Amino acid sequence: MGIQTGDDAAVYRLSDELAIIETVDYFPPIVDDPYDFGAIAVANALSDVYAMGGKPILGLNIVGFPDDVSKSVLGEILRGGADKAQEAGVLIGGGHTIIDREPKYGMAVTGVISPKEVWTNAGARPGDRLVLTKPLGTGIITTAAMNGRTDAAILSAAVWAMKMLNKEAAEAVRERGANAVTDVTGFGLIGHLHTMMEASGTTAHLQMSAIPLLAGARDLVALGMAPGGTARNLATVGAKTHWHADVTGEDQLLLCDAQTSGGLLVSLPEAQTGALVNALQARGVLAAAVIGTVTAKGHAPIEVGP
Repeated sequence: MGIQTGDDAAVYRLSDELAIIETVDYFPPIVDDPYDFGAIAVANALSDVYAMGGKPILGLNIVGFPDDVSKSVLGEILRGGADKAQEAGVLIGGGHTIIDREPKYGMAVTGVISPKEVWTNAGARPGDRLVLTKPLGTGIITTAAMNGRTDAAILSAAVWAMKMLNKEAAEAVRERGANAVTDVTGFGLIGHLHTMMEASGTTAHLQMSAIPLLAGARDLVALGMAPGGTARNLATVGAKTHWHADVTGEDQLLLCDAQTSGGLLVSLPEAQTGALVNALQARGVLAAAVIGTVTAKGHAPIEVGP
């Protein structure tokens, strides 16, 4: 599995019983605390392996760091990443560092999986239900924090969400089964769902009132705190989406918000949906929201109602 359907990671079959999953992700700081930044970056990088149904086992750090900033800051970034990798059972086997004007951190990750158990984003079927495992709004909240427009409690909740691994969510999905899975990151819910629907040849019908949002996200988007990536998502994929007249411009930005270390988006048969919701809740996953349905391909890949 490669780039054919825009899936979350590459999968390379070594034998009939074993395949490896390869992915990489890194970015500049989205929060001021270097430890939290490191932990978020690693949780985000590991997420692609979970979205393919695999177990991450090995990581390589990728670092860009200014030569005029205290190395103690870099130490905290790496400590945050190391702690998150340890939580996931991932060994950090080294990495590579360059001098850069702006700090950047992330990880190349290797995972393992049986070739028979790989999840794809291309298997959604008419009649499926769509389930989301983390609330939206991290891009809006972190942008507001950078501009001094939000309080500590709202930011803390967003950081907590971003640091949470998708490990428990993936294990719950593995127990119950799924037709298609992806994770929600930089292209926002609409962007990643659009890719899933196009790859599957189906249409998604979302219910705005069912979408879980982080506390403060709606108020902050009303203040104009949407980041540039969110606006770009709306201008591109959002333009290919059919929005009901009652779905506001703020709603559209929330659904297109560029997420960091977002949740899993799962398409599964209706009969299994209740069991998955119960399993997610039992594992303490942040959200277990049934946000829409899948039908045969219509005029648009996504239709959003109130």
